[in-house]
Amino acid sequence: MTTTPSQTTPADAEGGDRVRDPQRTRGEILEVATSEFAANGYAGARVDEIAAKTRTTKRMIYYYFESKQGLYLAVLERAYSVIRSLERQVDVEHLDPVAAVRQLAELTFDHHESHPDFIRLVSIENIHGAKHLAESEMLPGLSAPVVDVISRILERGWADKLFREDVDAFDVHILISSFCVFRTANRHTINAIFDRDLLDPKRREHYRNMLGDMVVEYLTAR
Repeated sequence: MTTTPSQTTPADAEGGDRVRDPQRTRGEILEVATSEFAANGYAGARVDEIAAKTRTTKRMIYYYFESKQGLYLAVLERAYSVIRSLERQVDVEHLDPVAAVRQLAELTFDHHESHPDFIRLVSIENIHGAKHLAESEMLPGLSAPVVDVISRILERGWADKLFREDVDAFDVHILISSFCVFRTANRHTINAIFDRDLLDPKRREHYRNMLGDMVVEYLTAR
């Protein structure tokens, strides 16, 4: 009788030699798969290559993720979950609204700069019309956290009469995200055309402050 991926146990998938920590194994697979999909796209990435780089087997990968599409979706979900968890850490309750929204903008700036694979994955999934992400059971949780954080900041800003009232949380998120994504995603073409590296460490604080200023000015404009 042939063993199917769903019937395979971790020990079977590893050839019976040893049973690894499932969480550790899954995390290692996702780490390598993130780089593989970001570098080669969905079509170009190879599960065999991912298995080779994780010291595991293709059967083990299918045991955890069922298919290449399942692995790719897990990579996307993990990438979005990282930034969403960081956004929840903004101290909305104790910072004044202006400082809170600036902190959120700077946090996004720092994350996108240090996670270029995230930007590549988002670009790749947009090429695919977000058809894989649309199947995620985590989809509601990929948007709610940041909208909730910004909404709470806006409410405090409105209560203190600091922010204009004709804005919503989604617009603020898009304003922040667009600058941070553009800066990383278009680094090479901008440098080729304008001879200006948007990720030049010498200008990092300039762009970081520029983003914060833009968001604050937008919210406080009358």
